[in-house]
Amino acid sequence: MEYQILNTSTCLLVLLVFIPTGLGICPSNCKCSGNDRNVDCSGRNLTVLPQGLQDNLTYLNLSFNQFIDLDHQLTRFTNLRTLDISNNWLKNVPAHLPKSLWELYATNNNIKVLQKLDTAYQWNLRVLDVSRNMVERAVLINNTLSSLKFLNLSSNKLWTVPTNMPYNIETVDLSNNFLSQILPGTLVRLQHLTSLYLHNNKFSYIPDKAFDQLSQLQVITLYNNPWSCSDNQNIPYVLQWVQGTAARVVGTPCAGQPWPWASTVPALAQPTALDSSPMIKGTKAADREASAAAPEPTKVTKTHKQWKAKPVPPLATPSHPGPQEAAATRTILVQDSTEGNASLAPATGSSTTPMTLSITSGMPTNYSKMPHSTTATLRKEEATPSARVPSRASRWQQGLLCLALLHALALAMD
Repeated sequence: MEYQILNTSTCLLVLLVFIPTGLGICPSNCKCSGNDRNVDCSGRNLTVLPQGLQDNLTYLNLSFNQFIDLDHQLTRFTNLRTLDISNNWLKNVPAHLPKSLWELYATNNNIKVLQKLDTAYQWNLRVLDVSRNMVERAVLINNTLSSLKFLNLSSNKLWTVPTNMPYNIETVDLSNNFLSQILPGTLVRLQHLTSLYLHNNKFSYIPDKAFDQLSQLQVITLYNNPWSCSDNQNIPYVLQWVQGTAARVVGTPCAGQPWPWASTVPALAQPTALDSSPMIKGTKAADREASAAAPEPTKVTKTHKQWKAKPVPPLATPSHPGPQEAAATRTILVQDSTEGNASLAPATGSSTTPMTLSITSGMPTNYSKMPHSTTATLRKEEATPSARVPSRASRWQQGLLCLALLHALALAMD
């Protein structure tokens, strides 16, 4: 009888020891669900793991606590899928994490380096979030993290885009770092990448062909980077890539700024029918700015007969006027005065070269279109009275007066 009581007591003691793990009793300072396999111990000011956690956990939230070191303490949870250790005081990603992990969140800690062994054996990991830390270097091993789809290294202290990123990755967030360079070949294998966040960094340019292999890219952010828009050797690549890509670009580099390396020569204006006058053809381009700012010339009603006309020999390469134009065209020689043509002199380079004006039907049809400096000269010559030619009677009177003066002088000498 005593032997049976002893055996019974031993069995009860064994059950009391193993019930918390085997039957999944939830720790007193945590919240559990899903047959106690989903455990939330966040915000409890914990410094060590709570007692009573069962080995077959699938979800464990240890965020917003005071953990400093969790190395080798989570290895036994071989069924764990999601681990959240954000907002603690961890200096590194815990060593020897279970290989069953799908999601790892380690944001807002004091992690300075992402070591290669931190992720070397995480074949099942799909989400890795190490944002808002102090990471200066992220070392990834080639051909590891083969299942990773989302990598968040934003708000760290990275200077170079990490190399050896897994080829199946779809989203990479590197924003809010100190990134200034992309090493050759860094993004070549990322042919499944759909989202790339590079805003709030120190990029001044993107190396040639850096984005050429991102065939599946759907969105990229480039704003808040100190782009060297005047660097005509390095900046053209990213500007041309932005124009040719099918992805949505948020924050186009050098938007609204002129590109010094691009052609800025405006197209030449085509001549119009009103510019048929030889003088207008020769002076309109040189005097365009002056004529644009000048007031509209006063309407002239007097005919050209009051102007001083002088025949001019035909030009070496004469134009071909129309049938009606040829019968009533005169050539007027307009002397270029210093006062009237002050605005034209700098453009033509000479103030003494005569200009010719073809006038059809007594008045130029495009008189109102003529440059202000030329019309001012015409108005000045029109207003100046022509010199009076003395008549024959006046010449006889002057001769008799001269003879009388000579006779009086001779008498005075006698």
